[in-house]
Amino acid sequence: MIEIVQNYRQLKSRMAALIDRSGYKNSFIAEKIGMTPSLFSVKKQRGNWTEDEIEKIVALIEDDELDDFLLGKIMEEIEKSPDSEYISLEELEKAMGWK
Repeated sequence: MIEIVQNYRQLKSRMAALIDRSGYKNSFIAEKIGMTPSLFSVKKQRGNWTEDEIEKIVALIEDDELDDFLLGKIMEEIEKSPDSEYISLEELEKAMGWK
């Protein structure tokens, strides 16, 4: 269950990047979720979204490309963690003698 909370925190902390990556204009998303563009801009900068707002935004912008982008960012963070149990692709290739 702790993993669910951690995934949510990562999603919330990356909302601004996901919105930018989605290609939608801030004003369009703000209108679709019932928020003024100025409030949307402030929330995007501060990252203080409510759970309902995150759900509405994700429902609007979600696609396979954004899912891959978020997963890639999470994997990069895990790889850089000093207590990570994972190794990078470069380390794997070197260990296996593939390069």
